[in-house]
Amino acid sequence: MSTIRHLVARFFGSIVPRRLSETDRHWVHVQLSEPEAALWTKLRRADAVESVDVARRALIALQSVGSDDADATNVIAAALLHDVGKLDSDLGTYGRVVATVAGKLAGPSMAQAWVHTSGFTRRCGLYLQHAELGGVRIRVAGGREVAAAWAVAHHDPELWPVSGLTYEQCQMLAAADGERPRS
Repeated sequence: MSTIRHLVARFFGSIVPRRLSETDRHWVHVQLSEPEAALWTKLRRADAVESVDVARRALIALQSVGSDDADATNVIAAALLHDVGKLDSDLGTYGRVVATVAGKLAGPSMAQAWVHTSGFTRRCGLYLQHAELGGVRIRVAGGREVAAAWAVAHHDPELWPVSGLTYEQCQMLAAADGERPRS
């Protein structure tokens, strides 16, 4: 579950423009398959920057436990692609704030119903469903299943066992994304 601190940090990270270096872009393209990289390049700038930050933090955590290269490749791809479902809502920072607050107040079932409406309300519903939509996007693009499964599971520790990642890798990814698993 997202903490207030994580959400505030993401908010300020979104409104303060930051660009990725060519070195970072090249690193992403080395980590991802061509279809995955094509999907990643569609991310909004703030989401792309955040995905690289998450992936680099995850890589540091993996290296600290001596993970092998094959595991690292899948974890890095999962980190880079975990939020691609946010593309469906086409919401900017302020719209995402409204969607997040409205979703917390209305609850998950209402957020699901919003997807079947129109306009801004629909976009809020799509944003709140970004995990599931991200999994679909990755699969449709031909991305690796572990990245799709992590996109779906990344906010819900109960889904981690079916992600194709070890529990420790899931913990590392969640921590790298600033999430604190529910107890």
